[in-house]
Amino acid sequence: MSLADLKSQLPDYAKDLRLNLESVLTEGGAPGLTQKQIAVIALASAIASRYKPLTAAINEEAAQHASAEELNGARVAAAIMGMNNIYYRFVHLVGDAEYGTLRANLRMNAMANPGGDKIDFELASLAVSAVNGCGMCLDSHEKTLRKHGLSAQPIQSAARIAAVIHAVAVALEQADVAG
Repeated sequence: MSLADLKSQLPDYAKDLRLNLESVLTEGGAPGLTQKQIAVIALASAIASRYKPLTAAINEEAAQHASAEELNGARVAAAIMGMNNIYYRFVHLVGDAEYGTLRANLRMNAMANPGGDKIDFELASLAVSAVNGCGMCLDSHEKTLRKHGLSAQPIQSAARIAAVIHAVAVALEQADVAG
């Protein structure tokens, strides 16, 4: 199923999501990002949002703007952040500072060479962290992106893409349930 087909399946109450999706997946609607970066961020966000038809449609659309290696970088970001977001959210929320001093002991070698550009990987990681609600990871990736010279605008655009993709996934899944 194509992204256009999925957009048409959004219920009337989700009209704003349809309009936002059309916007944030363009350079004009995601200021500071290239079409390739939008594709990578959207795919990582769709994977994190866990609605298979949307992920497949975004993957198909993203393949028009990014290489297989770059799209694999989005998958790496979604996979690694799926683990890190849970662990570091635990460290942040548990309330005992001792956990922050302990070694995580989780393999994260893929982060050293995720495929594609490091900035794109960081943007995708930030987006997945937004979907998964990990403040520590959001803070870490935002600081890394700032150190690489990105302004607030492209970082906000990545977060907006994540927010819209996630909301679309939820609305479509609920539309499926409602029948």
